[in-house]
Amino acid sequence: MKRIHGLIIAAAAVMSLAACGNTSAVNSIIEEKEASAAAAAVTAAVQESSSAPAGSKAPAETEASGKEVDIDLTKLDANMLYAQISDMVNNSGSYEGKMVRVGGQFAYYQDDIGREYFAALVSDATACCSQGIEFVLDGEHKYPDDYPQVGDNIIVTGEFGSYEEDGYTYCQLKHADVKVDHTLSW
Repeated sequence: MKRIHGLIIAAAAVMSLAACGNTSAVNSIIEEKEASAAAAAVTAAVQESSSAPAGSKAPAETEASGKEVDIDLTKLDANMLYAQISDMVNNSGSYEGKMVRVGGQFAYYQDDIGREYFAALVSDATACCSQGIEFVLDGEHKYPDDYPQVGDNIIVTGEFGSYEEDGYTYCQLKHADVKVDHTLSW
């Protein structure tokens, strides 16, 4: 919880300089995009089921590291990305074990007892609201030597999971790979 509070406080401090007033326009855009995405998903599912042999699965995209990506969030626009991350946080059970790729800004937080947390933060289209996914790199790594600089645009690929800490459930990408991406712009 302290980790989330630290990330929220940092994000709130930045957002307070350009805080949102009326968010109804953003909410309307998100609702439209979600409805559009849902319709597209149904259409794709219908097309896939009619053309794929029974019991077959659509091939997942393969990451350069050899990891098959089930959910590629790098292909979504800012509003859909923010909405999808919110859904993943609120409905984490539906995503457990899925290989996820996400782009965002690198964030780091160390709590008062020395635990370190690393995340990819994403903002909605107006950059007034932020959401993030924590990640844990595969193997042994030391901060700051083996990590990007805070604020760098990154792409993280890892297995979606959740864990309990201090009575709260948190989401993270486990066994993750991270790379700085100079082509992303937020």
